[in-house]
Parts: sequence; C-alpha cells; structure tokens
Amino acid sequence: MNLKKLIEKRNALVDKLNEIVKKAEDETRAMNDDENKEFDQVTAEIRALDATIEKIRAAMSVNKSQEPEEPAVKKAEKNEERAFAAYIRGNLEECRAAGDMAKTDNGAVIPKTIAKKIIELVKDICPIYALATKFNVKGDLVFPKFDDSNGPTASYAEEFTALTSKSGTFSGITLKGYLVGALTKVSVSLINNTEFDLTAYVVNKIAEAVAEFLEKQLLVGTDGKMTGLASCTQSVTSAAAAAITADELIDLQMSVKQRFQSNCAWIMNTNTFKAIRKLKNSEGDYLMNRDLTNEFSWNLLGRPVYISDAMPDIAASAIPVFYGDYSGLYVKLAEDINVQVLKERYAEEHVVGVIAWTEIDSKIVEEQKIAKLTMKSA
Repeated sequence: MNLKKLIEKRNALVDKLNEIVKKAEDETRAMNDDENKEFDQVTAEIRALDATIEKIRAAMSVNKSQEPEEPAVKKAEKNEERAFAAYIRGNLEECRAAGDMAKTDNGAVIPKTIAKKIIELVKDICPIYALATKFNVKGDLVFPKFDDSNGPTASYAEEFTALTSKSGTFSGITLKGYLVGALTKVSVSLINNTEFDLTAYVVNKIAEAVAEFLEKQLLVGTDGKMTGLASCTQSVTSAAAAAITADELIDLQMSVKQRFQSNCAWIMNTNTFKAIRKLKNSEGDYLMNRDLTNEFSWNLLGRPVYISDAMPDIAASAIPVFYGDYSGLYVKLAEDINVQVLKERYAEEHVVGVIAWTEIDSKIVEEQKIAKLTMKSA
C-alpha cells in the first residue's frame, strides 16, 4: 500500500469518528457502549496509521550511503601520474588510457602536476633557488634595471642660482631560455615492478639532478649563459689570500643597505664555515652562534648561515662568501618540461635512461641586495 492510499484511509477514519460524535450531539445524549467501543477502535486505528505514515516519510527522507567521489583535481593528478609511469615503462596502451601525454621533438611534455612536483622539490633541495625570485614560464623575460647612482640629489641652494639636474638611468636585463638536460638512470627491475612507485622515484631523481646543476650555476655560474651571485658588483676584498677576518665580514655585511638587511643571509661551504666559526671578537666571544629558531641552526652577526658544497674554498682570488637578500637574483625555470626515455643506449647496464629537458636562466637584477667577499690574489 502506498503513502497516498494510507492517507486516504486515515482521512476516511477521521470522517467516521466525526460521524459518531455528531450523532450523539444531534440527539443530545451521551455516547452508548457500542459507540464508545467503536470510537476507541477508530481512534486506535488512526494512531497506528499516523505512526506508519510518519515512518514511511522518514524512510523516504533517508538516502543510501554512497562512496564520496574523488575530487576532479585529485583524480586528474592520479591519471597524469599513471600516464607518466606508463610512458617510462613503454606501455603506450596504458598511457593512452590514463591520458596520453603530448609529444614533441624532444620527447613527451611532462604533465603540469608532475612538472610542478619537480619544481617544488628543486626548491626544497636547493636553498638559493628557494630564496631567489622565481619565474616558471617559457620565453624571454625582460626586466628594467634602474641605476640611481647619479641622482636625483638634494642640496642647499641660493636665490638666482640654478640647480644642477641629475637623474637615474634604466637598462634592460633579459632572462633567456638555455636548454638544460637532467639525466637519471632507472633499473629495469624497478620499471618491471608494477607495485613500485615509478613516478615518485623518477620525479625525485630529476629534481635532484636539476637542483645540483642549479645550485652551482646560481652561486658561481660565469660560463656566459646563466649568471650567478659571483657576478655581483658589490664586493669586499680580503687583506690576505688564505684567511678571513672578523672586520672583513662586518664590512661585507655593511656593504648591503640597511633596508635590505631583514632578509639577508650568508652562504659558504663547510670548510669556510669551520674557519669562520673559530673567529672571535675583541672580547673573546665567537662571531658565529647557535640559533635553534632557523632550520640551519647557526647565525653570523645576527643573520642565518647557509652551507653549500658548490661554494669554493678559501683561496687566492676565490669568492668563498656571499651575503645579501637573494631575492635580488631572478631565476627562470620553465614548467614545460620534456622527457625522453632512452632504452637502447643503456641496455648493457640493464637500466633505462630518462632525460628531462627544460629552459633555465638567471641574472642579478637588484644588485644593491647582494655582496661578495673576494680573496686577495696571490
């Protein structure tokens, strides 16, 4: 019996109940035993119908539980990860089923989600890239550079005496797209293991290769392509070719204008770190102190110290220390990353080569934020 018929039956019983009461009212008398008995029976049946109708309505308002649908973005990411792994394994049928990757002359374009993971990992592994100003786009980028060393200026003046006019000048700095390849080798045994997370493994290896290359280029790159911190114009030269003094470090720190000091940090390698850690001031206190509030745990003259193996040792004409706000270094790392799988080239090693190609460039755009310590020539 459906809900509509139950309601119609209930309404009919209500009409019958009203008829019993109305008959006694019309005859101006009390209801007799038969009428009382019938009244109680009809009332009980109405109450039972009310309870049934209420339960039917409650059941109609409750829907079956369903598995929550996976968000579209997360689903797309998983499909792209599957397509990437399938491409490396050479399973073209699965690659198409998961969402075929676009092909180019340099191989296949890595999906956006995979490319972003690589770039984020590079940022985590390479501190100088994390501190720099980053652009993840293709093509040339041109930035204006303002030189205010020649003005404008303010000075005392006399009536009827002309002021000398000075003004700064603009020049353009261009970030190009130098092609960089990062090679990683993957064991065929790992590739054939369907339970192995091939995508995560390759992403990590590519990121490590790119980060190692980037760190060296961003610090000491002087090959005529990418330009690193070593090209900065603000410099302090040491008095000795093989030793650094506390005064020279103070001079280096003070060569950066005060308004940039809040985001400044030191960069050096482990050997330079050990040498500077032994320096003391005139009162016998070490210049370098433990600082548990920052991830590198040390500060020098109040600013954090970053250690990089790409930095040179203390030696004649070397640049063993940088100081500054490294957002003055602009870096372009394109998100459009291509990947090639080399199966035959490393077949005798029982590995597969995976090369990731991308466009990278870097230049110092805000010179006033960065300074270097140059060792005296021999």
